[in-house]
Amino acid sequence: MNDRYGSDVLRGDWRRPTRGRSVTHPATPGLVVEDGETGWVGAIVAVETIGGQQLVSLEDRRGRVRAFPLGPGFLIDGAPTVLAPPPAPAAPRGPARTASGSLAVTGARARVAAASRIFVEGTHDAELVEKVWGADLRIEGVVVEVLHGVDDLAAALADFGPTASARAGVLVDHLVAGSKEQRIAHEAMRRFGADRVLIVGHPYVDVWQAIRPERVGLRQWPVIPRGQDWKTGIAAALGLPHTSTQDIGLVWKHLLSRVRTYADLEPAFSGRVEELVDFVTGP
Repeated sequence: MNDRYGSDVLRGDWRRPTRGRSVTHPATPGLVVEDGETGWVGAIVAVETIGGQQLVSLEDRRGRVRAFPLGPGFLIDGAPTVLAPPPAPAAPRGPARTASGSLAVTGARARVAAASRIFVEGTHDAELVEKVWGADLRIEGVVVEVLHGVDDLAAALADFGPTASARAGVLVDHLVAGSKEQRIAHEAMRRFGADRVLIVGHPYVDVWQAIRPERVGLRQWPVIPRGQDWKTGIAAALGLPHTSTQDIGLVWKHLLSRVRTYADLEPAFSGRVEELVDFVTGP
């Protein structure tokens, strides 16, 4: 029997959006998605928590990376998608290793602090050393102290009072030939003795550059013009907020989160840290 009035327009899912209802999909690395609000299209390279908010980082075809809040508002092949956290990785097989590549010691407690120390120039340096070498240093009982600038090196070493059994290893930023840093390091080594103090350094303007650029979505670290704040310029190049001190702190947290092991660092940095660890833990 024909229905002369047609079907009921309210029957069925009449509120269904034109593109369909959102489906939930895990934010797995390599998945290409589009941010529905900005139109940014990229492959997922990281999911991390910054400032209490879960973010997903998308790398576009030019190698640029932007971070977006994890959740609704994405498109996969034009279909609305809610990005969910990726599944936890499977437990590794074989001997467990620390981030520095050393064999992990299961169940070991941190030792009482040894007499020797490692000194680094800034908080970011200390956090990077802790993330990669922290487990090893706790086993050895080695404490990392922050100098807040190489200009304070001589006073810090004099206050510490290095001896043959209480050595000081020092990591200096931008230690290159002819620099102020090289002069200060040379004078400190001469004053305190090479059997008590070892000062090594990396060539980078800031410890941020010790992270391999591809780990943060760059082919190489950009050159920031003289007169412009270096960290602000880097944050702008990464497409991240950079108008306040808090913004710069969050940029560093983003960079640090991309470091998993020593393999994510430049050898010119990781090699110097290993050298210091050997020096302060050796006989």
